[in-house]
Amino acid sequence: MILSLLTFFPLVGAGALLFIPRSKENILRGVTFVVSAITCLISFWLWTHMSAMHNDFQFVEKHMWVPRFGIHYFLGVDTLSIWMVLLTTLLSMIAIISAFGIEHRVKEFFIFFLTLETAMIGAFLSLDLFLFYVFWEMTLIPMYFLIGIWGGPRKEYAAIKFFLFTFFGSVFMLVALIAMYFQNNAHTFDFTVLVTQAAQWPRSFQLWIFWGLFIAFAVKIPAFPLHTWLPLAHVEAPTPISVILAGVLLKMGAYGLMRFGLTLAPMAAREMAHTLTVIAVINIVYGSLCALAQKDMKRMIAYSSISHMGYVLLGIAAMDVMGFCGAVMQMVAHGLITGALFLLVGVLYDRTHTRDMDAFGGIGERMPFYTGCMLMACFASLGLPLLAGFLGEFFCFLGAFQIEAFRGLTAVSLLGVLFTAAFFLLMLRRVFFSPARKEWTHLPDMNAREIIAVLPLLALALLLGLYPSLLLNPITQAFNG
Repeated sequence: MILSLLTFFPLVGAGALLFIPRSKENILRGVTFVVSAITCLISFWLWTHMSAMHNDFQFVEKHMWVPRFGIHYFLGVDTLSIWMVLLTTLLSMIAIISAFGIEHRVKEFFIFFLTLETAMIGAFLSLDLFLFYVFWEMTLIPMYFLIGIWGGPRKEYAAIKFFLFTFFGSVFMLVALIAMYFQNNAHTFDFTVLVTQAAQWPRSFQLWIFWGLFIAFAVKIPAFPLHTWLPLAHVEAPTPISVILAGVLLKMGAYGLMRFGLTLAPMAAREMAHTLTVIAVINIVYGSLCALAQKDMKRMIAYSSISHMGYVLLGIAAMDVMGFCGAVMQMVAHGLITGALFLLVGVLYDRTHTRDMDAFGGIGERMPFYTGCMLMACFASLGLPLLAGFLGEFFCFLGAFQIEAFRGLTAVSLLGVLFTAAFFLLMLRRVFFSPARKEWTHLPDMNAREIIAVLPLLALALLLGLYPSLLLNPITQAFNG
C-alpha cells in the first residue's frame, strides 16, 4: 500500500483544499506544504527501505482493474524509478515554497499543483501501460491551467501550444499501446508480460511500436524538432511551474524511453540508435547556440534545457551501462540545477519585473548572497568538475564514444560544452559584473523563503558532485543485473 499512499496522498490533499475557504490563503499554503512535505518523506522512506541487492520491482501492488480488457492497477518501484520519484517529490515541495508568493486564485493553484504531483508520481510507478497512459495524460490538464491562468502575457498561447504538442504525441503512444495489446498472446497491458514477448515480435512491428512511443516521449524530452513548445512554456509559466516543467516533466519523456521504448522494441531501438544519436547531437549543439543568442534569462535557461536533455538522449542512444548511468545522473543533476536556476531568475524578476540581461548591471555588488548562489548554479550547469552536472555529461559522452560508429557525432556534440560555458559566462558578466545601474541601487538580497527554496538544490548538486557513488553505484548495479 505504500506506493498507493505515495501516489495519491497529494490528490487527497487537493481534495482537502476544496473544504478550506479561499479567503484563508495562509492555511491553504500551509496545508499544501505539509502534504508535499509528507509525500517527500514517504518517498525518502521508500528509498531507504529498498533492497540494494534486489534488481526487480519492489513494493509491488497489483490488482485487476478492468478484467474484460486485462487492465491492472499495477505499481512497482526499482532503482530507475525511485530516483525519478525522489526528484519529483523534492522539487514539488521546493516549488510549493516558491509558490507562497502566488496571490491570485491561491486555492485553485494549489489544487491543480497537488493533482499534477499525483499524476507525475503515478507515471513513474506504473507498470501497466494503460495505467501509465492515464497518469501521462493526467499531467496535461493541471499543467495547462497552471500555465494558462498564472502565466505571463502570452500564457494562453503557451498553454495551448503545450497542450497540442503533448496531445499530439499521446495519440502515437495510444496507437502503439493498442497495437501491443493485440500483438501479445495474453491481451494485456502488463509491462512485465509484454517485455518477455517483445523480443519475438517481428522487426517491422517493433519499428512501428518504437516510433509510436518515441514520438510521444520526444515531445516531452523535448527532442528536435518537437521542442518548440518548451521555450515559450518556460517563459510564460510562473516560476514554480517552470521548476516542475524542467525538473520533472522533461524527465518523464526520457524515463519513458528508457523504461518502455528500449525494452518493448529492443531490435528496433538498436537499429535506430544512430538516428537517436543524430537527434541528440542536434539537441546539444542547436540548444546551446539558441541559448547563446538570448537576452531573456529565462528563455536562455529554457534553451539550455533542450541542450542538456540532448546529453540524456545521447547516453540512452549508447545503449550500454555507462551511457544509461550517465543519462540517469544527468536527469537528476539537471532537475536539481535547472530548478535552482529558475528559482534564482524568479528572485530577480520579482524585484525588477524584467529578465532582460542588458537591463542589469552591478547586481553582484548589490546582492552578494544571491550572486554566490547564481554562480554555483551556473557553474554546475555548465559542467564544472566536483558539481553534479559534470559527471552526468561525462558518462554520457564516454558511453557514446565507446561505440565506434558514434565517435564523430560525439566529438561534434562536445561543442555544446563550449557554447554552454559561453552563454552562462556572458550572462554572469552582463548581469552581475558589468557597471552598476542606479535603478538597482536598493535591491534587497534573498529573503529567508527564497534561501530555503534554493539552498537544498544547490547542496544536493554539490553532494552528488563530491559523492557520485550515492547515485551511480545502485544504478550501475541495476543495469548490470
